[in-house]
Amino acid sequence: MELWSLKNLLPFIGMVVVILSQVSILQVMKAAMSKGKNKFAIMVYSNILSIFVLLVSCLIKHRSDRPPPLNFSTICKFFLLSLIGCSMQIFSYVGIEYSSPTLATAMSNLIPAFTFILALVFRMEKLNWRSKSSQAKSIGTIVAIAGAFVITFYKGPLLLKTFSGSSTTRSNWILGGFFLASDAFLSSTWYILQALILRNFTSVLILMLFTSFFGTILAAIFSLIVVVDSSAWNLKPDIGLVAVIYTAIVGSLFQSSLCAWCLSKKGPIYVTTFKPLAIVMSVVIGFLLLGDVLCLGSPFGCSLIGAIIIVAGFYSVMWGKAKEEYTIEHSEVGSLKSSSEKVPLLHNKIERIVDM
Repeated sequence: MELWSLKNLLPFIGMVVVILSQVSILQVMKAAMSKGKNKFAIMVYSNILSIFVLLVSCLIKHRSDRPPPLNFSTICKFFLLSLIGCSMQIFSYVGIEYSSPTLATAMSNLIPAFTFILALVFRMEKLNWRSKSSQAKSIGTIVAIAGAFVITFYKGPLLLKTFSGSSTTRSNWILGGFFLASDAFLSSTWYILQALILRNFTSVLILMLFTSFFGTILAAIFSLIVVVDSSAWNLKPDIGLVAVIYTAIVGSLFQSSLCAWCLSKKGPIYVTTFKPLAIVMSVVIGFLLLGDVLCLGSPFGCSLIGAIIIVAGFYSVMWGKAKEEYTIEHSEVGSLKSSSEKVPLLHNKIERIVDM
């Protein structure tokens, strides 16, 4: 129970909500694109709305306290983070258009592996093969990635099917997987860079505001070049408008801010280990709401075997991370106790010398 104290429970609940928000955003975007809505126009409009939502939130949050000081170096880091984030959005939307939200969440399980490697490179994480916690994290990550490949490439017997079914072709599925794998690598880089920025700049909302502002400019420039049909920019009270509002409010204000808070509390490795949970949520939502088929294993449906493997890997990583933090905390408490016990002995020796 000590492993699941309030200190660990709040970030855990926060990340579960973050993953649920990410999955729901992908599902809404896929529904909008299936109705012919342009993904890049939705991206620009949602980013513009995000700026106003985050600006109001920053004014409310910092009306009584002064925000951290800004300098040119910090703003440049914000811009780099926005550039990576904008590229992530583009690759993600193109990927789910060619495949499905289920494959998008499956390929996102590559993020923990990429993040773990980058964290080792930047010395944000240590690997000790003799430690059970390190073994659990490493093995759990490998198992989760293996489950992602099973759910993507293994074709098994059909278990359940809704009336609508799935019509994605094999070639589009592979092309979508390529874009989603690129998105996974960029996401890992984004998490690492954001964690490094939050070490010195602690205001999550201001960070989100600047990245949203720069990201909107970059997305607008890219979209104006790519989108040649002017009618694609017309907003109507339909699923396209729902996608804009939902992505802006849930994505930028709620999901991104909550994810950044969890990142500042637990680090990038902890945050990315929740990615495997997304595939389970996507399987359920995709089957119930979007008519995906439920299979023992299939690249065009929801894989039951892959989901079970991913859950096993996810649990192993979470246990390893909690065990590692538990060991560190108790070793620090033990060292404080030993040092406090040594202090009276030292005083006794000094008193004896003085008495002599």
